[in-house]
Amino acid sequence: MTGTVPNFLFMTGNHKDSTISRRRALAVTGGTVAAGGLAVAGYQSAFADETTTTTTADATASATASESTGTCVLMSSVTEGPYYLDNALVRKDITEGKSGVPLTLRITVQDTTESCAPVAGAAVEIWHCDAWGYYSGYTTANPGGSAPAESEDGSTANDNTYLRGYQVANANGVVKFETIFPGWYTPRTCHIHVKVHTGGAKEDGTYEGGKVNYTGQFFFPDDAAEAIFALEPYSQHTGSYTTLDNDMVYDGGGTSSGLLTLKPVHKADVSKGYKGFITLGIDPDAENTGAGSGGGGGEPPSGDAPTGTPPSDAPTESASPSATASS
Repeated sequence: MTGTVPNFLFMTGNHKDSTISRRRALAVTGGTVAAGGLAVAGYQSAFADETTTTTTADATASATASESTGTCVLMSSVTEGPYYLDNALVRKDITEGKSGVPLTLRITVQDTTESCAPVAGAAVEIWHCDAWGYYSGYTTANPGGSAPAESEDGSTANDNTYLRGYQVANANGVVKFETIFPGWYTPRTCHIHVKVHTGGAKEDGTYEGGKVNYTGQFFFPDDAAEAIFALEPYSQHTGSYTTLDNDMVYDGGGTSSGLLTLKPVHKADVSKGYKGFITLGIDPDAENTGAGSGGGGGEPPSGDAPTGTPPSDAPTESASPSATASS
């Protein structure tokens, strides 16, 4: 593949043409104007339904684009944490029947080395705990506080795959996930883990090959998290929830540090769910090991576990992750 399009992008001919046109427009209009335009375009792609008209989408984006600070900023990588598994499936809905407040998560991936051009074909991988603080693959790990056993939630979810998944970015660099609002575990605040991969391909239902360009975490405003944790089934997990200011990973940088922009589906009833939006600025030529440069990520909680012992440096017998981090 020639020209300004990186050779790692998986594009059809139309995608290639669209990307080249966007970059030419960026060169003509200049970096500052382009960044603002892409912020608007990113919000349109993230929140406008497929049936929304251009006029309506433009109005929505103009009214809310200012909330998307950190656009075209190279995001700082942080630790992948202790619960990573190299087995996530390529899929939009990762809930597998897990109970919780619905969350539609839309992520835009931008190339900070190419005037904020969208990274079409990037594979975005996310994983997070369930409403009581349990991760798939590590369902015996004590989430801290007092929580029911993970097996008591009544779901038929696969214990090695729930709340994990990949999506491949479209021509606008956008992916969408349907999931639930995560719970929490001691000593961490509410968060979602994320990796961005390029150069690989979908194979046997998952994503293989390529390299990891970015490893990070998404965070939630404290007021939204506290409102959600007062609802069932979250309220069955009692104990000390860690706020953003006291989290060992979040550095207080707002959107550029992974803080999601949240919109309630129904302003008067948060149980109806949220839409979350963020733009990830990455360097597609970089390779990230997952060790991160900020925060410790958190050891799995120890102590008397209601359903078993937490994982150590090695994975559990029921899961075979290719990479785990103990801090």
